[in-house]
Amino acid sequence: MKKRLITIFLCGLLFYCGKAYGQIGSPRNDLAIGVNGGYTLNQVMFNPSIQQKFKGAPTFGFTMRYTCEKYFKSLCSIQLEVNYANLGWEEVIETSDDTYKRDINYIQIPLLARMGWGYEERGALFYVVAGPQLGFYLGDKGVKGGLFNDSTLSRRPGQVNQQYDMPVKNKFEYGITAGLGIEINTKIGHFLLEGRYYYGLSDIFGNGKKDVFGRSANGTIAVRASYLFDIIRTKNRE
Repeated sequence: MKKRLITIFLCGLLFYCGKAYGQIGSPRNDLAIGVNGGYTLNQVMFNPSIQQKFKGAPTFGFTMRYTCEKYFKSLCSIQLEVNYANLGWEEVIETSDDTYKRDINYIQIPLLARMGWGYEERGALFYVVAGPQLGFYLGDKGVKGGLFNDSTLSRRPGQVNQQYDMPVKNKFEYGITAGLGIEINTKIGHFLLEGRYYYGLSDIFGNGKKDVFGRSANGTIAVRASYLFDIIRTKNRE
């Protein structure tokens, strides 16, 4: 089921980009590149559940956007990013003074379809993005605080405490991301502010019948700002 969802999104993106060659709207051939940076709030969707708070960390990366068509008042684009993100989780432990945080570092590559409405060259433009996202594991680190002995561990709700020393099994992750934002177009480039949510379809740990967790996927809220500058611009726009 998960692979089918990714396949559907990829096929949708190819169809979306291919529309430009059908000459349905006004064709564009605009390429912009730049950088992005922001902040993520992440939780891991565990089953059985573990009480957590959002774990915050910075994120940054590279953005490339190709605008292929203006269809009526909608600007249609494909956007590719390569980002660094520090995900993982931070637990809320109410049965003792123990604390625990796991940092899991990834290189993330979202491939996004984008629709925008507003001023194309000077002024504000509102947009939405959606598409699949791949992630490649770089490393992780767990930080423990408190006693973390047999006495405190035995008081954990549901006796779930295997995650503390469990290594990351799946070094490749995938999921779906979507968001919305505003872009300000100026003579010196494009300034963007965006909010996005990522829903992981793959698990961090093993999810077989003999494994502890049936589900252990990242769920991320991200807020980021970007700056893009034009490499190619369409002349004689309609």
